[in-house]
Amino acid sequence: MKLTITDGEIGVRPPVTKPHPGFLHEVGKERFHKLVYDHYELIEKSDIAFLFPVLDEEDFDEAKRHAFTFLLEVSGGEALFTKERGEHQMVGRHAPFRIDEEGRKIWLELYAELLEPLVDEGISEEYILSFWNYLDIFSMWLVNTES
Repeated sequence: MKLTITDGEIGVRPPVTKPHPGFLHEVGKERFHKLVYDHYELIEKSDIAFLFPVLDEEDFDEAKRHAFTFLLEVSGGEALFTKERGEHQMVGRHAPFRIDEEGRKIWLELYAELLEPLVDEGISEEYILSFWNYLDIFSMWLVNTES
């Protein structure tokens, strides 16, 4: 399975399709949680760590939780994000951060590193690709700075 990153462009927001709920069903909530938190552990050691509150453990834990509840919800799980934070306003929530295309691609590469091995855990490639395609396209919406 090859997860490819689509080139994005500031201000271009292609239509986004939520992941197939089968991804969450096959992965399960506990493994899904591990996936998102493992991604943040990779971020902490990456070239985009400066975009995250890695120096404040409490804030970093909160960022992980927000990411988990958001992705859980868009993947067909409980509406924890909406209950805790309100409506999804991800573009506005990320506006204060200088996110460029290079940073977006690093963020995606870190997810690819974690998603590809899920095939060996018995997760359907179709469902993994569904989640990946969501991340790939939606992340374009958050780019707000030239590289």
